[in-house]
Amino acid sequence: MHLSSHFTLQELTTSQIARRNGIDNTPTPEILLHLKRTALGLEAVRIRLGAPVIVSSGYRCQALERALKRKPPTWTSASAHTDGDAADFICPGFGSPSTVVSALMEAGIAFDQLIQEYGEWVHISFAPRMRGQVLRIDEQGPHPFF
Repeated sequence: MHLSSHFTLQELTTSQIARRNGIDNTPTPEILLHLKRTALGLEAVRIRLGAPVIVSSGYRCQALERALKRKPPTWTSASAHTDGDAADFICPGFGSPSTVVSALMEAGIAFDQLIQEYGEWVHISFAPRMRGQVLRIDEQGPHPFF
């Protein structure tokens, strides 16, 4: 099922961890609406970057989120992934995660959070808050991107 021109439901819900652990990562109808909004946001990202966006993680049900939880207790425990509002991705046809974040900061695309994570991938969320928050995360936790 296509959520937008270039992004499918399978692409935004597939998880090897869920499959290996027998976790059902099927979104509810409400989450499906959020995933459609996320897919449209990713379309804007793809247009701005002019290259395919490779999603590594999208929706994660609560059970999958618990199975993946690697955050120390001092970090925020909320995840836009569990609401269907976020995706982690790379765009090798455009450049490094840092370059992607810099380009998207100037693109005029509305987002809640844009995060360069561990120098390896980009997290973008389209939660209704739309704070426009830009961060980087490393082993010590979240920091301003600059």
